[in-house]
Amino acid sequence: MVETQGGGPQDGAAEVLDRPLPDGVRRRVVQIVADGFGGLTVTELPAQLRQYARFAPNRRAKFAGNAMAAALETDPLFRQRIGERLREAEPELTGALESGSPPPAADPLDVAAAAYVLRPAGWVKLVTAAGEEVQRADAERADEENRAELERLRAELARAREHTKSETERLRSELESAKKEADVLHRKLRSALSDVKRGEAALRKLRGEMEAVRAEGQAQVSAAESETRRLKARLGETEAALEAARRAAREGRSVEDMRVRLLLDTVLDAAQGLRRELALPPVSVRPAETVDAVEPGRMTPKDIAARALSEDDPAILDQLLALPQAHLVVDGYNVTKTGYPQMPLEKQRLRLLGQLAQLAAQTGAEVTCVFDGAELAAPVLLAPPRGVRVLFSKPGVTADELIRQLVRAEPPGRPVIVASTDREVADGVARAGARPVASAVLLKRLS
Repeated sequence: MVETQGGGPQDGAAEVLDRPLPDGVRRRVVQIVADGFGGLTVTELPAQLRQYARFAPNRRAKFAGNAMAAALETDPLFRQRIGERLREAEPELTGALESGSPPPAADPLDVAAAAYVLRPAGWVKLVTAAGEEVQRADAERADEENRAELERLRAELARAREHTKSETERLRSELESAKKEADVLHRKLRSALSDVKRGEAALRKLRGEMEAVRAEGQAQVSAAESETRRLKARLGETEAALEAARRAAREGRSVEDMRVRLLLDTVLDAAQGLRRELALPPVSVRPAETVDAVEPGRMTPKDIAARALSEDDPAILDQLLALPQAHLVVDGYNVTKTGYPQMPLEKQRLRLLGQLAQLAAQTGAEVTCVFDGAELAAPVLLAPPRGVRVLFSKPGVTADELIRQLVRAEPPGRPVIVASTDREVADGVARAGARPVASAVLLKRLS
């Protein structure tokens, strides 16, 4: 039995709380114990609480809350001493509780906590009522919070709907703009397709006109060739008639022929006198010598190409260079990159020019070596070897074009040999009358 302030039994000592102490009540009980610590000596405190005697009330409630609640529950003497301190601190509240009528305006938590410490008659009902009151308050507070949260969510939903509506309107307007832009692009595309079709039709018309002009030109060329053949035939007839007249004059078959012969002699004598007067030298070139033909014992590059030698036989090059006034044109980098591409360009040039100098000395042929000027980072300081002409193409002109210019500059009939593996170069110089030779053939001959 728990002792009261007067030392006698109390009706509330036999009451037992059949449920856990509500959290709010428990916090107020711990705070009452922590505040009552200050009025107790160390010897008056239970053993498990003496280590917290020097703590401040707030720290004491924080660190010794469980220990104080347990001591208050299990140690009646300690609870009685805390009750005395509570009566001193809250005389009105404790007096009302002990008289059985708690003040109606008091906080239910304070009433329940004081009843739990003092244990008056009916204290379990007070603690239970306080717990229920706290639960109702919590429920009301939760309800208020839920209501406020619901209002907030409704407001957010309204804002979201408004935003969705505005966003939908914006997207709808953008979609309308995109449709209009697509329509404009479709119209432009149709217009462009129409322009393309008109352009294709105009192109076909121009091609037809070009074909007509070409056909007309070919017809005119054919007519000119026919007229040329007719004039040549008439010229032949005239020459034949003139020859017949000359024969008749030589035979003197008539007086007219004699008169013509006399006139011819007069003209010839006058021409001879004029020749003596002008001191004209005798004619050294005959008309027959101006006709391009192959004389007995002489060969052209085309004749040599028809002989029984393989295309990669260096003997072909020797025979070509043996022709009178032969001119060898070498595509420099084409030959060096075929034979020794791993060497630097400068060493490639020096090696090829040294070998060409020996070839020129052996054959006596004119040798020209052409390099592409685009391969140069700076002007080349090079002394050409004896017997070899060294040329670099100008900016904007390739070595291939320079080789074709050299071939076109030669007179028809002169043997011109071009050493290059480039098919475009070989075909071009062949059409110009030169004889192409593969770079590998020249390399075999030089080695």
